[in-house]
Amino acid sequence: MKHILHLISSIQGNESYSIKLGKAIVEKAVKKYPGSTVEEVDLNELSIPHLNPAILQSMFIPADQLTDDGRESVRYSNDAVKQLMAADIIVIGAPLINFTVPSTLKSWIDHITRPGITFGYGENGPTGLVTGKKVYVAMSSGGIYSEGPGKNNDFVAPYLKSFLGFLGMTDLTVFRAEGVKVEGFKEQALSKGMESIYID
Repeated sequence: MKHILHLISSIQGNESYSIKLGKAIVEKAVKKYPGSTVEEVDLNELSIPHLNPAILQSMFIPADQLTDDGRESVRYSNDAVKQLMAADIIVIGAPLINFTVPSTLKSWIDHITRPGITFGYGENGPTGLVTGKKVYVAMSSGGIYSEGPGKNNDFVAPYLKSFLGFLGMTDLTVFRAEGVKVEGFKEQALSKGMESIYID
C-alpha cells in the first residue's frame, strides 16, 4: 500500500494530455499496490506565490525564530514539503510549454527546495534529503522532443531529472504523450503514451 501524490500543472482541464496520462499512471500504480491512497493536487488552484525576498529570507530562519509574518510567508512551502515527504510515489503532470515546465510547477519546485530540509551541504557537496520516493513524470508536448531535432529543446525531462535528483529523488521515469499537434503522430500520441506506462 502506497501514498500517491499526483501533481497537476496543465491549464487545459479535461482536454489535457498530461492530466490524462498522469491519471493513467496513478491508475496503474493503484492496481499494482491495492489499497493505496491518492492525493491529487491541482497547482493552478493554489495561487502559489512566486518566491520573493520575504519568503526567501524566512526559509533560512529557524522555525522557532520566525515572526507571525515570517511563518505566514512560508506556510505554503511548509505544506508542500509535508505533502512531498508523506508520499511514496509522486506523479508529476508536466506539459511542455515554450520548451519548459509551466510556471506553477516551477513555483512548486521553488517552494520545496529548502536548505536543511530537502537538501543539505556536506563535505562532498550538496546532498538530497528527499529519499525513498518513486517519481513518474507525465509529459505532453505538441511536437516530438524525445528524439530528432526537437530533443535539444526539451527543457522538461532533463530539468526534472536533474533538479529532483539534486533533492534526492533519483528514481524518476518519464512517460510521454508527444506530437499531439503533429499530423501522423497526434492520432496515437495519447494511446502510445499510455501503452508505455509501467510501474516498477
